[in-house]
This record gives sequence, C-alpha cells and structure tokens, in this order.
Amino acid sequence: MADISKTVRVELHAPDLEELRGVLQAGLEDNFAEVQVSVVECPDLTKEPFQFPVKGLCGSPRITDVGGVPYLVPVVQKHKVEYNMNTISKELELPGAFILGAAAAPSRIVGMNAEVIEVRAKKRTGGHSLVTALRKTLEGRYPEKSLALGGTFVIQKGKAKIHIMPREFSVCPLNTNDEVNNWLKHFEVSAPLICQSVLVSRDPGLDLRVEHTHCFSHHGEGGHYYIDTTPDSVEYLGYFMPAEFIYRIDRPKETHGVGRD
Repeated sequence: MADISKTVRVELHAPDLEELRGVLQAGLEDNFAEVQVSVVECPDLTKEPFQFPVKGLCGSPRITDVGGVPYLVPVVQKHKVEYNMNTISKELELPGAFILGAAAAPSRIVGMNAEVIEVRAKKRTGGHSLVTALRKTLEGRYPEKSLALGGTFVIQKGKAKIHIMPREFSVCPLNTNDEVNNWLKHFEVSAPLICQSVLVSRDPGLDLRVEHTHCFSHHGEGGHYYIDTTPDSVEYLGYFMPAEFIYRIDRPKETHGVGRD
C-alpha cells in the first residue's frame, strides 16, 4: 500500500440545487438537441441498471484526488499505484464512506436519499462529452470559483470511445500524450453503460485532474470514458451532487500535464 503525504482540504463553492439546475439547463443546450435538468430525489441506485452497494447519493458530499498521473508516467512508481480505501475515507474525515467514481465522490450512508441534479440529454450537437459540457458550463458561469460535481450517469443508447490500460506498465518512458495513447488500448463500446464521474470547474491550485470518468456494463464492456461516438442517437441519464470540499491526497511533488485526457 502507498504511504501518503499530507492531505490538503479546500472548501468549494456549492450553489443550491435549483440555481445549478438553471445553469446546467442553459449550458447543456449548447451541446445537446434535447436537454432536461431537474432537481429530484435520488433513485435507488442498488437497482438496475446501477446495482451499486448503497441506495443513493447523500450525506456529506466531497471529492478527492488521490495521487496522480505523474505516479504512472513517464515511468510507473509502483509504490504509488495502490491505496487503502479505508485509509482514504479517514483522510476525507468520513470513515466508512461510500466512495464512488473514477476519482471519487464519497458520501456517508445516512439511510435515506437526498435531492440531486438529474440530467437527461439526447442527440449531441456540440463537440464536448457530457462530462466536459457540464464542467465547461460551470467554468463559464462561475469563472472565479471552484465547483465540483460527482455522481453517476447511464449512456442509455449509442456507443462510446473508451480506453483500458494494458496488463503491464510500460517498460519504456512515456513522455508525450501520443506515447501514452499508443500504449493504451482503445475501444468503441455499446450502451447501456453505467458511468461514475467527478469533475471540477476550476483547479484551485491543487494540480487536479479536472474530470475523470470510468464506465462499466452488465455485458462485459467498460473502461475510461472519453465521449460518445454516436452523437445523433446518444441518450444520457445522470444524477449528480455538488461537493462541499475537495481533499487533495498524496499530491505528486513533481508534476506534468501528460496523460490527463
């Protein structure tokens, strides 16, 4: 298990859900032909298609960025590739938290679901993925503040571009994005795909990966999500919560911008 350096906590701007609803509705309309953003009770996420271990998004929402790409490229630092989730939850000041996401969007289980932002979007007309469209909408509306959303969404119809990592780390240094992409294995995968995502509108000086999404399915396909590849037919359904804090855990002392797509 990796030893971790000092954790830094930063408070985020977290508007009320109705304000966020209006901002996201207007922003996503620039990227999708059909958009409906609502404030709803979080559905039971233990049921199909999600089948998560807890019912909903609730409690004390916060996000974390643990380690970072500089621990993987140009050359892997093997003592920094495995973290204990119990230790991470304690660093988040939520021991025993439910941790969701490619990075993380954790919340303590309190026995009930909270209200969340529901996003329905169809027929992508712009050049951004759903996650990037959400992030850039928040960045444009709140340029001087840092906001974060975490949650889950389903690609209900269509296909998506993803990658998975090879079984073994590269023995050759990966110094550019092209070298990283040539090492990764890229695929097109089919809906339905269940995605877990976290995004930050503006890095508050913590060397963050500002968006990160992984997806899985019940038909054996999944990986790191980039964007849908069927814009004319794609359909998304997602549930998101704004985070109150971000916890930067084990930040690399030496950093770079390679491999963060």
